[in-house]
Amino acid sequence: MECISIFDMLKIGVGPSSSHTFGPWRAGRRLIAELKEKNKFDQVVAITVDLYGSLSLTGKGHATDIASILGLCGYDPQTIDVLQIDTIIKSIGDTKLLPFNQEFDIVFDCKKDIVFNKDFKKFHPNGMTFTVLFKDGKKYTSTFYSIGGGFVVKEERKRKEKKLEAFKEFPMPVQKATDLLAYCAVQNKKISDIVLENERSLHTDQEIDERIAQIWKVMLESMYTGCHTEGTLPGGLKVRRRAYDSHKNLIGTAQYSNPNEWIASIRDTEVKFRQILKWVSCFALAVNEVNASLGRVVTAPTNGSAGVIPAVMMYYMVIENHDANFEDIKQFMLVAGEIGSLFKKGATISAAMGGCQAEIGVSSAMAAGALTELMGGSPEQVLIASEIAMEHHLGLTCDPIGGLVQIPCIERNAMGAIKAINACEMALDTTAANAKVPLDKVIATMWATAQDMNTKYKETSEGGLAIAVSLSDC
Repeated sequence: MECISIFDMLKIGVGPSSSHTFGPWRAGRRLIAELKEKNKFDQVVAITVDLYGSLSLTGKGHATDIASILGLCGYDPQTIDVLQIDTIIKSIGDTKLLPFNQEFDIVFDCKKDIVFNKDFKKFHPNGMTFTVLFKDGKKYTSTFYSIGGGFVVKEERKRKEKKLEAFKEFPMPVQKATDLLAYCAVQNKKISDIVLENERSLHTDQEIDERIAQIWKVMLESMYTGCHTEGTLPGGLKVRRRAYDSHKNLIGTAQYSNPNEWIASIRDTEVKFRQILKWVSCFALAVNEVNASLGRVVTAPTNGSAGVIPAVMMYYMVIENHDANFEDIKQFMLVAGEIGSLFKKGATISAAMGGCQAEIGVSSAMAAGALTELMGGSPEQVLIASEIAMEHHLGLTCDPIGGLVQIPCIERNAMGAIKAINACEMALDTTAANAKVPLDKVIATMWATAQDMNTKYKETSEGGLAIAVSLSDC
């Protein structure tokens, strides 16, 4: 039975896309490890990167080329100084030399050695092949697939099998939502309790707390940065950052000097229904404006949907419960991560496979379920909330204008967050006996919908808004 940690669903990375940026970045680092394992790393003199399908069609707008280069340079997406990315890429472009794993230079022409191929590989729409040239003139190829949420696999799935082998030690394996409910019923525990017990088979309590704290720190910082950064997003669409203006109007004359004081100042503001909508939207927009600028965010479960979960968590902290603390954050992330894993196991979290229902829809379901448990909902109501949130994202297409993770992606995070809160409230007023659509059924329906969806609506920028509105229109 496939077991996925919440830390597989919530990962720290760099925007704008988990599948098109974070994944290819990790693939470059995987190639380095592969070559070192084969004792071939020191023999490399040149590398060519071939991008296929969705990675090619929207690769420029998603910074896939930049991410591939940074991965080959060996930079860690969790720790790289994002303000230095432009400088690094410019240096490589000017010198035509790539610091391979920052150990030695190899010849690399950014314009020639990254090839955008429109054809699709059979295994997955997000395919990429590295062709390595060695000193003796021999070549080596390695193909990776970025399957969504920053997950990278090879077609033979060798590494994945090893990883799953390690996860078989979960004391309470969960494949479907019904499994979760069964454990909760037998042990009389909340969903977060069941998830925590499973995580303890992989990590110590201290490691779990530290990783969740780091995840929340990045989420909070991305909201804070987005709310305090003015200007226009890169890429040619000339999208003005809206979180800055919205935040300025909402916060008024409040004084603060760091994110924690900022939270306190928001709590002190008078918040009515319209302000709630504006605040939640502001938080979500802020994160995804940071994401669109190659900033650091948490993949939750993807970069394109990174704003939903932090926005809903902030809603709970500053609107619903002013006494919220780390334990609340921990509980929220445990539930959210588990709900996300159910969708990954039963369907997909890749827009290239399932459209935006697989990103915003899943993130909204994750946030709705997590919020419901914090609000005192039963395990059944948690799953009802997740089902409601996804049910009303079914069929949502992925059609980014210009291949950029901006329009309609950024606004969709705000809508996904608002829907999550609404789904929570409806679930809290619903009993299991009155719920007609089980979460497992909506996950299966989402996957069936993904399979029926035309490819042009799956992160290719060949349909929908992507062809109705062009860069020249902006």
